[in-house]
Amino acid sequence: MNSRNIAFLLAFLAALIYGVSFTIAKEVMPVYVKPFGFILLRVLGATILFWIVGLFFKKEKIAVRDYARIALAAVFGMALNQLSFFKGLSMTTPISASVIMVITPILVLTFSAFIIKEKPTAKKIGGILIGMLGAILLIVLGREIGTAPNPKLGNLLVFANASFYSLYLIMIKNLTKKYHPITLAKWLYLFGLVIVLPFGMKEFSMIDWPQLPVPVVYRIGFIVVFTSFMTYMFNLIAIRQLKPTTLSIFIYLQPVIASAYALLVGSDTLNAVKILATLLIFIGVFLVTRKPREAMP
Repeated sequence: MNSRNIAFLLAFLAALIYGVSFTIAKEVMPVYVKPFGFILLRVLGATILFWIVGLFFKKEKIAVRDYARIALAAVFGMALNQLSFFKGLSMTTPISASVIMVITPILVLTFSAFIIKEKPTAKKIGGILIGMLGAILLIVLGREIGTAPNPKLGNLLVFANASFYSLYLIMIKNLTKKYHPITLAKWLYLFGLVIVLPFGMKEFSMIDWPQLPVPVVYRIGFIVVFTSFMTYMFNLIAIRQLKPTTLSIFIYLQPVIASAYALLVGSDTLNAVKILATLLIFIGVFLVTRKPREAMP
């Protein structure tokens, strides 16, 4: 398997984990852990994991000018996006949140055109639009999971998260060419921890650890280890080989996976519309990720 195919596999695995995480995180918040406290727990856990793993890799020296770039990327990719996403998820439903995230490829495409001068191809634009159509069908005609105390504000915050994450993908691209993913993740999360600490400390201190049910502890562990640690590492490796717009298209798989997980746990049902929506999303992903004809050997 070549490096490009490995990047696709890692991007898919990250989307798989994210898709399941919507419902898993919703089962923890806000009853057992408040949103900002959950973010601090997530960032703290991932920071510790990345720095421990980093001990087994050769130490890299970060250029002084790049610390500011990493810190700025952490603001968008570790702090603002997580603060807005988890707060928004606590106010809306998992499928609504996952589908709002499908605006990310469009945002990445737009930001890339202005910031890094990436010229979009007709095939890529078509793939993004087809995938978006499938995702919109999935949510408009699909069934919601769970309750939504303030869906409008929650959806707005999830949209803000999509914007922040789009900027993060573009900002991080050049840094991944210079540094190993573990080195980069260590510093991204460390800067992110410093930023989210004042926001999450109060709610973090409110967690009643002895009273947490064992299944909730497992769900928290899943979010920290897989959603925070593994997915960021997967995406950092994948973006070394893929363009930000190509990596972002895998977000279209999240509502499919979220719905599939809902089916698995008995929270949703399957119908023809959902099958059609899933096919459209996979067609869109195929069009965007397919290597251009002139680039093939």
